[in-house]
Amino acid sequence: MADGDDFPPLPFGGMPFFNDMMRAMSQQGPLNWDLAQQFAQLGAVGDEADPEPQASTRIEYNTLADIADMHVRQVAGSVTTTSSVRPEILTTTRARWAHRTLTDLRPLFTDLATALSTRTSVEEPSDDPFASMLSNLSTMMAPAMMGMSIGSMVGALASHALGQYELPLARPDAREILIVSSSVDTFAKEWDIAQDDMRMWVLIHELASHLVLASPAVTDGLMVLIRQHVSAFRPDPKAVMDSIGELDLNNAEAMENIQKIFSDPMILMGAVRTPEQENLAPLLDAHVAAISAYIDFIVDSVGTRLLGAQASIAEAVRRRRVEYGTDAVLIERLLGVSSTRTQQARGRAFVQGVLERADTETLARLTESPTHLPTPNELEAPGLWLARLEIS
Repeated sequence: MADGDDFPPLPFGGMPFFNDMMRAMSQQGPLNWDLAQQFAQLGAVGDEADPEPQASTRIEYNTLADIADMHVRQVAGSVTTTSSVRPEILTTTRARWAHRTLTDLRPLFTDLATALSTRTSVEEPSDDPFASMLSNLSTMMAPAMMGMSIGSMVGALASHALGQYELPLARPDAREILIVSSSVDTFAKEWDIAQDDMRMWVLIHELASHLVLASPAVTDGLMVLIRQHVSAFRPDPKAVMDSIGELDLNNAEAMENIQKIFSDPMILMGAVRTPEQENLAPLLDAHVAAISAYIDFIVDSVGTRLLGAQASIAEAVRRRRVEYGTDAVLIERLLGVSSTRTQQARGRAFVQGVLERADTETLARLTESPTHLPTPNELEAPGLWLARLEIS
């Protein structure tokens, strides 16, 4: 069977079965979505039960949501939004949360996979037949490896998720919000929080996030910047071997370091941070910090109204996010939306600085347009942001 012109030489010339399998892999696009879904499901469910929510639970959440939504909209004030209708609350399982998240974020993951399959230069063919075979095999296996890596990271995130907005990213469907009800109740029990209080807090967070992340500043600004960041990755086929080559095998921790290398999707996918991403980082970090802090401001304000002293809930949830496992944190790094404690502090200082000089209606102007998001300098000096928007 002759190899097509669009494919690299098949490494199993005399073995038709393997040739057909390799050709199928090479035709699946930059990311194998079937594998991504399978690994996301595995990571989301793990060894623990993933119970189907009862219909009564969904009704209870939507009853509480009527109250939460009214107060969120009052505090958010003039936040620019596309809908005045409260989204429906859908209680779901971890597995369905993972499936939905992969579907919603597919454009971002496709951009990432495409960027990491782009070769910046034509490689000289190797004189070593075995090396050539491994190179071709690696190219054909790349979509499968990408699918497994992305799926594993989304699955890890799903195992922690309480609601839809674990990441500050716009979602395409503005009519509904997913809540992982079993995870919410388990979290409340672990932290000795009243179940109704925990459910209300999660609803406040999800509704506030839904409102802010559907605004033009995010959909036409932050999300565009995130796609630029993701598309700017470039592959390094030698990443794994180079990382192993840098290890000191005489070191007592050598085996542990090798395990870390092979458990790091950034290395396995050969994702290399580029100068373009370094240039984007300060602005992207400033935007993420400001948007995340504004959501937290709304959540804290409404939480105080409805739950009284609810700081312990907010702190418990935020601490939980900071302590995510490696896979869940890596997906934030890949998408450029990681939020360290330093980032969070910068965002809170910006929001506080605006409120010391103006009011909540002024702060809400943050969401009106991509041009209203603060620059890195404005994040540190809110007065500059107010001056640029001509607010005295």
